[in-house]
Amino acid sequence: MLQTKAFDFRRQIPTVYQAMGGVEQAITAQGIDPMLRHLVKLRASQINGCAFCVKMHTEEARKDGETNERLDRLVVWDQVDDFSEKEKAALAWTEALTTLDRGADHSAVKARLLEHFSDPEASTLTAVIAMINLWNRMGIAAH
Repeated sequence: MLQTKAFDFRRQIPTVYQAMGGVEQAITAQGIDPMLRHLVKLRASQINGCAFCVKMHTEEARKDGETNERLDRLVVWDQVDDFSEKEKAALAWTEALTTLDRGADHSAVKARLLEHFSDPEASTLTAVIAMINLWNRMGIAAH
């Protein structure tokens, strides 16, 4: 197996890394419920297979009061009653934007999202999803 040196983004592209942190702060300031942000970030990280991010977001969610039961069943969120319709709409949007099926029509998923979120909230949620996907990809590349 070929051994390669891990990327150290903090050292190699510090201004980009710092800017990403600034974007995270700006997104957080928009006021999306922190527990929902945890669920979205954790679900995207599960899909992307970023072990570091799965561990981190699980720990953060627990620290902020999320239950082990809900975290255990997040992977099957659409098959259980543990999540509200609002959370399910956000998780469906997360999966749609994380898996990126080029042929998919996202109209129904977006309509479901907009039943529970205003346009600014949906935009903020989209930014949360986009950023966690960026962090996941960088995390995977770094290890």
